[in-house]
Amino acid sequence: MGLNCGIVGLPNVGKSTIFSALTATKVEAENYPFCTIEPNVGIVPIDDPRLKQIAQYIKPRKTIPTVVEFVDIAGLVRGASKGEGLGNQFLGNIRDVDTIVHIVRCFEDSNVVHVNGRIDPIDDIEIINMELALSDLEVVNRRLDNIGKLIKSHDKKVQGNAKSSVPILEKLQHHLSDGMLARAVGLTTDDLECVNDLNLITLKEMLYVCNIDENSIDNSDHSLVSCVQDYAKDNNARAITICGKLEAEISALDSAKERTDFLKDVGIKQSGLYQLTSTVYHLLGLRTFFTAGEKEIRAWTFHDKDKAPAAAGVIHSDFERGFIKAEVYHLNDLTKYESEGKIRESGKMRIEGKEYLVQDGDIIHFRFNVS
Repeated sequence: MGLNCGIVGLPNVGKSTIFSALTATKVEAENYPFCTIEPNVGIVPIDDPRLKQIAQYIKPRKTIPTVVEFVDIAGLVRGASKGEGLGNQFLGNIRDVDTIVHIVRCFEDSNVVHVNGRIDPIDDIEIINMELALSDLEVVNRRLDNIGKLIKSHDKKVQGNAKSSVPILEKLQHHLSDGMLARAVGLTTDDLECVNDLNLITLKEMLYVCNIDENSIDNSDHSLVSCVQDYAKDNNARAITICGKLEAEISALDSAKERTDFLKDVGIKQSGLYQLTSTVYHLLGLRTFFTAGEKEIRAWTFHDKDKAPAAAGVIHSDFERGFIKAEVYHLNDLTKYESEGKIRESGKMRIEGKEYLVQDGDIIHFRFNVS
């Protein structure tokens, strides 16, 4: 199951620095706008501590984490929806991702120019959101311009769907023209299904990431961060804080022990990048189950509320098509009984069928048959 996140924001807010830290790859991060033109793409493993927990009891030859794909999209500017700063190209890149990570500059640095000449995170956010809304408005307007042809279709289903979509499109048109994100319009599940094929940017989940400097790490009352947190809360979104420069230093270290020691030295319990990857993962309602044996322990991504056959299909379509049953126990059972044998003896190894709702932290052996 693929998951990709687009990293967006104004130029010089730290997008490429954070992307480099996430992927431990070096991309351009210069002090001028539009340094990044083509989107950089990186596959980032989810550093799930449960893999190590399982490996304490089932000794595998290797462990394989689940992953998130991050796309570093070039900086947008005011007027991007009209093509300013190569905006149309960049907005097209954003439309292809599953969720948006919006990097917001919450630090002062005279050596790093701000594209608008001052530090104002809320204004920065609203510039980006307005451009995203206007880009979606163009998509909605095009659909409305062509809706007459669909209403005249000889296909009754196409005709019915077109007629029912008109009030939804007009509602979106009204709100998007005011710069409101489509997520805030209050569409029902049926409404969303009706406009799903438009792939609107502002319907995607958004995570605001406050990029702070190293001197602000211990500042629990950071005024710039606080205003972003309040903005996110008011707009039914989430906000987290990261020091991009510090995370880049951590990612450059060679070993896990060095990184752990570094975090202790600066008084941080958990890296900001782990917080970022795990937050976007759960933001989209994604969860993890595991397969475990002597060959490998592997984490797999599934959607919350998925039933056993759908989860099996994440491994291979044949697993879903030929699903027979699932042998299931939970990580908590493993930590308590310390081996699969003892789990079986205790009666905690369950046989589940097609209606079983897979739980986060389940360890599963699937049984299937494809003739």
